[in-house]
Amino acid sequence: MRPYTERIPVGVTMIGGQVAKVIESNDANFPKDSFVYGTFGWRTHKIFNANDGNDNTLIKPYVLPSFGDLPLSLGLGHFGMPGNTAYFGLLDICKPKEDEVVVVSGAAGAVGNLVGQIAKIKGCKVIGIAGSDDKCTWLTKEIGFDHAINYKTEPVHKTLKQYAPDGVDCYFDNVGGELSSIVINQMRDFGRISVCGSISSYNLPYSDWPKVPFLQPAFVFKQLKMEGFLVPRYWNKWFDGLAQLKQWTDEGKLQYRETVTEGFENMPQALIDMLEGKNVGKAVVKV
Repeated sequence: MRPYTERIPVGVTMIGGQVAKVIESNDANFPKDSFVYGTFGWRTHKIFNANDGNDNTLIKPYVLPSFGDLPLSLGLGHFGMPGNTAYFGLLDICKPKEDEVVVVSGAAGAVGNLVGQIAKIKGCKVIGIAGSDDKCTWLTKEIGFDHAINYKTEPVHKTLKQYAPDGVDCYFDNVGGELSSIVINQMRDFGRISVCGSISSYNLPYSDWPKVPFLQPAFVFKQLKMEGFLVPRYWNKWFDGLAQLKQWTDEGKLQYRETVTEGFENMPQALIDMLEGKNVGKAVVKV
């Protein structure tokens, strides 16, 4: 939500994804009492026409597939946009191979934790970077990361060298800035970088953006590849991704966690808390 607000005028309904129940319908594709995902924004009710034009940077509304006994809120995270962001952003762009080293920043967030878990399924060594000791403990002790670095208390360049002495093969970048320049400069030849976000810059005016070292020498002499992406580009494979995530979850290979805030009136505070790193896993608001 935060970076997208830069291009919407004051007075427009705040953007955001919802899982909502259909209470009336004239569209057979969205039957009454079904549950849908849609980027309907911060509102308690919405009338929509699925055939209307939609911003191509957002996901089209769709009826949720069955999650079995799992919470419907996972349609906003684990089995939703963040889930597919992790799935396609890692597997299609980084293409990790067995025994390679994968580093993910923002590792305890909705996308980052899944990136690491999927990389483990693919047989990789996984190093997560997060902002608290509790988050690092969760990553390593509960969801299977090999190592985790608290960037607020540890020298990332030294600790990363210790955990990956031969370098990094894949970097899933959620934060940008100085932290990412450290990781990129410790990559191996033919390393791949998937750029998902730039959290370090979202709350800063352009004049205060972090100053980073030159990265071109690393790209040239290590022959690195970096690609940014928006996950709607994978719409034609969307439900394949969700099905695979559900299968891995049913098999016990993927764990999920949510930080739930109660009450529509608390949505602004939930967003602020997320941007300050107070969430673990997907931050959701129950209305």
